[in-house]
Amino acid sequence: MDPLVILVLCLSCWLLLSLWKQNIGKGKLPSGPHPLPFIGNILQVDVKNIGKSLCNLSKTYGPVFTLYFGMKPAVVLHGYKAVKEALIDLGEEFSERGSFPLAERISKGHGILFTNGKRWKEMRRFCLMTLRNLGMGKSDLENRVQEEAYYLMEELRKTNVGLCAVRAKPTLDPLSHSLCPSPILAHALSLSLFLKKTISLNENKSFYSLPWCCLQRCFPALIDYLPGSHRKIFKNFTRTHNYILEKTKEHQESLDINNPRDFIDYFLIKIKQENHSQQLEFTIENLIATASDLFAAGTETTSTTLRYALLLLLKHPEVTAKIQEEIGHVIGRHRSPCMQDRSRMPYTNAVLHEIQRYIDLIPINLPHAVTRDIKFRNYVIPKGTSVLISLTSVLHDDKEFPNPETFDPAHFLDDSGNLKKSDYFMVFSAGKRICVGESLARMELFLFLTSILQNFTLKPVVDIKDLDTTPVASGFGHIPPPYKICFVPL
Repeated sequence: MDPLVILVLCLSCWLLLSLWKQNIGKGKLPSGPHPLPFIGNILQVDVKNIGKSLCNLSKTYGPVFTLYFGMKPAVVLHGYKAVKEALIDLGEEFSERGSFPLAERISKGHGILFTNGKRWKEMRRFCLMTLRNLGMGKSDLENRVQEEAYYLMEELRKTNVGLCAVRAKPTLDPLSHSLCPSPILAHALSLSLFLKKTISLNENKSFYSLPWCCLQRCFPALIDYLPGSHRKIFKNFTRTHNYILEKTKEHQESLDINNPRDFIDYFLIKIKQENHSQQLEFTIENLIATASDLFAAGTETTSTTLRYALLLLLKHPEVTAKIQEEIGHVIGRHRSPCMQDRSRMPYTNAVLHEIQRYIDLIPINLPHAVTRDIKFRNYVIPKGTSVLISLTSVLHDDKEFPNPETFDPAHFLDDSGNLKKSDYFMVFSAGKRICVGESLARMELFLFLTSILQNFTLKPVVDIKDLDTTPVASGFGHIPPPYKICFVPL
């Protein structure tokens, strides 16, 4: 071999090893599995089911440990006490978004999900205020959700296409009258403005489960050079952004600052207000990215939860029967469900809590990071270090929820049959980065599910014992296995 080549290789190895030692020496990080040079712990983590891997590693290394993705460390928090201590007790210090190269490549520093500092605080404050102005927590927004629920019921009653519902018992060929519920539920939960974008978001979510998505975190420089599924992700998000930009231009032409119609109008008004100030956060780029973030984080998660809820109710007809009995007592058949009903329906409320706990929709929170050097327990975590939060370890805590792998509404019912609240119910995360649309999601789930069960009997197209409810790992999320369902009008 050429001596010059050998020299270059030796120098490269020396440089990489030096950087490796320098990285390991920072702070006083928790112990963890021994990382390999350059690739870290990637071989010790199941990249298709990171949540399960973290649970297994915590049995050896405890509730706080360190993993290396490439040469970058990430501190893992496992269990309610460690998660609460970080996200709630030290919420400000753990409020930064951790490194996510693929998302950063797409968002380009805009939006709400993957930004930090002043921009993130401004966007979050604006989103919360605007959602309240649009009626979140008020009757105005409830009326809109009820209207969408009404249209969903109408779609489920249609039989002329042979796909949506049956008006009697399943036929000998029930598949010809059954519904794969994913598209129709996603459309019902989508704002009409973004209806056309549901499919591309579903595609993006599935791509996040591929092994290379973990590799790009280890070696972000590869994103621009390697072929693969991420190219399609870029195209999907480009289409989404272009669509929102097109609608934004339409809104600009018809904008009435005294009568804002939706999120885009409110943002455009804010842009006009800040036009002559030093404020640089409210721009068209941030409008597009933030609208895309809100839709991606809200619509897809809620539709997936509702789709999973229907599968669990198919699997547990005794639970469905109790909900329908409660609907009969509280709501009846002659008016639409409303949010005032929820407080008088403890069993239904408990079932909704248990559905969200059981499916564990987001096992690992989007990565956090610390805003400064922070002493956490007996460790020192350097500023900017990524932090992975295991929500699975909280939602499936066997002391708080006996037999956590079993679907059981009693997990949220006291001895008197009243709803039992739990601090462990962190399906929307906790602390400074808690989901901005939590109350909207709760409203949608309650109104849509009670509307469906008020109007339909759910029938499986296979034997109940053959229904599989095991969550399917899909990147950062869990999705239900494929299934079909018959909606039989009552």
